[in-house]
Amino acid sequence: MSRPTSVIQARRLSKSFHGRLVLLEIDLDIATGECVALTGNNGAGKTTLLRCLAAIARPTAGEVRWFGRPAGASAEQRRLLGVTAHESRLYPNLTLRENLIFAARMCGMSGPARRADATLERIGLSRFADRQARQASKGIRQRLALARVLVHDPPILLLDEPFCGLDAAGRGWLAGVLHERRNAGCAVLFSTHDEGQSRQLADRTLSLHAKTLTDLRQPVASGPPEEDLPQAA
Repeated sequence: MSRPTSVIQARRLSKSFHGRLVLLEIDLDIATGECVALTGNNGAGKTTLLRCLAAIARPTAGEVRWFGRPAGASAEQRRLLGVTAHESRLYPNLTLRENLIFAARMCGMSGPARRADATLERIGLSRFADRQARQASKGIRQRLALARVLVHDPPILLLDEPFCGLDAAGRGWLAGVLHERRNAGCAVLFSTHDEGQSRQLADRTLSLHAKTLTDLRQPVASGPPEEDLPQAA
């Protein structure tokens, strides 16, 4: 049986800020079609690791590769990624639809308006399409921020606390999305404080502690639990 293709690789990745070591010689592999949870206490360095893996922050030492090639910031390479951060990166004066059209254009997608409409339908927010982002509820903005990184169907998803701020329907929707993207061959890494989420959704869990990473092996998840199935907004 052939081994799964390694989509994300980190080798001896270290990161320091102003002489303070945050990450120490991290080795990491995430395969195609694999969903991995990243856990750790506040301040452990989860966001820093995700930023390094996304080539947003440059490691102090070591390297990151996507599909076997050095991670970079070219437009072509950036299209491989869907990345969420603590900030939503939404434009508050644009409508939900306009935010997604803009994201699709930035990713070089053909038919950005059609792509935006399909994405809004997919996330159950079509009826809010013409509402300005600043007028939407926190939960809707959070769901839109996640949809923004899904609009071009990237093969790599790096999600920083994606369930934070979502209501029960939103959490169910996201659980379904992660299951769907994994089945489509996407490599997914998401950070979480919720051990239940990591057990239910991830193929395995990585724990970041004392600057190093521990792989907590667990059985492959078969899909989202029944109570987490996607629901309409």
